[in-house]
Amino acid sequence: MNAIELLDIISTGETSKVQFKETLPHPESMSREIVAMSNSLGGMILLGIKDKTGEVIGLTSEQVEYADRKVAEFADNVKPPVYLATEVVKVEDNGVEKNILIVHTKEGINKPYKTPQGEIYVKQGSNKRLLTDNAEIMRLFQSSGNLLADEMEVHGTSIQDIDQKAFSDYFKKEFGKSFEERGLTYEQALKAKRVIRNDQLTLAGLLFFGKDPQSVKPAFTIKAVSFFGNNIEGNQFRSKPRDLTGTIPEIFGKAMSFLTSNLDSLQTGESFNAQGKLEVSEISLEELLQNALVHRDYFKNSPIRLMIFDDRIEIISPGKLPNSLTVEDIKFGNPVIRNNQLVAFSTHTLPFSGLGSGIMRALEQEPNIELINDIEGEQFIVKIPRPKKE
Repeated sequence: MNAIELLDIISTGETSKVQFKETLPHPESMSREIVAMSNSLGGMILLGIKDKTGEVIGLTSEQVEYADRKVAEFADNVKPPVYLATEVVKVEDNGVEKNILIVHTKEGINKPYKTPQGEIYVKQGSNKRLLTDNAEIMRLFQSSGNLLADEMEVHGTSIQDIDQKAFSDYFKKEFGKSFEERGLTYEQALKAKRVIRNDQLTLAGLLFFGKDPQSVKPAFTIKAVSFFGNNIEGNQFRSKPRDLTGTIPEIFGKAMSFLTSNLDSLQTGESFNAQGKLEVSEISLEELLQNALVHRDYFKNSPIRLMIFDDRIEIISPGKLPNSLTVEDIKFGNPVIRNNQLVAFSTHTLPFSGLGSGIMRALEQEPNIELINDIEGEQFIVKIPRPKKE
């Protein structure tokens, strides 16, 4: 980094990815900052800049050497250890050349990171926040692939909560034979497919084969509504808000029915009786709905939202994109699978291609789809434009 680039960064002030420190802070304070950045999106700590004001103070050569050595020690004491990069940039201030030590902290791949005292911090704007909520901590484990929500047991469930026919039909479809023909008991087949573990349903098992998933997980639905106008604050409804419930295949079917009944059909032939074509590609809608149901963050206890406006359709899924995945990555079919078991079940129960190609297929059909990875709001937003009315 050169001096001009650094001064430009300093001029914008502190953010979630840039922190100022006049001198090397107390070890606990520095460790907390490193942990918070590692658990979030990474960033840089600028030593030699006055906190809050951004005034360039600078460090002596001796201070730079000492701080560089101590920062490495602080990083080694974080659990698990993090790897930092440092650089010194010389900045001229009122005719005096001053040293700024930059500590680069990458977003970690082995979250959650903890201070030597066992504390877990994340960034919240330019500040940091101590995590105490179990669900938030589990999401950090999930983001590094150390914990999978869909394979966790659902407390209070048992084999009695499974729709045996639904599972039996699924098993035969996947293997071409019933579980009895494969020499398995019902319970052995459930365990083999990770539908039950430790005598309880896994979340994937509940969401695909449960008799009544929402009796246990009431938030895992789609909330669907069709508005008059283009404003979410509007209280004029073409179709009043409703909860779409059931297993994932059932919710998918209900959501597609909701869309087809609330969107316009375009006449495709000269005959009055010719088959109408939905104004928005059904293939695209199928892919985007499946993506929302299968790849959402199931550590967030909130529903998917499906909203129809006069000019667009919006599908809002709980959870930002996992790990360092970006919108550009998914546009080109580079997935990071968050819910492995849900993907496996979807392959045999939904019109699901998997392999990260769903978004690509949707964009082929509807190139003007807008994809928004709302990091601060922890949600993924899809906006599908509707054709303009004559």
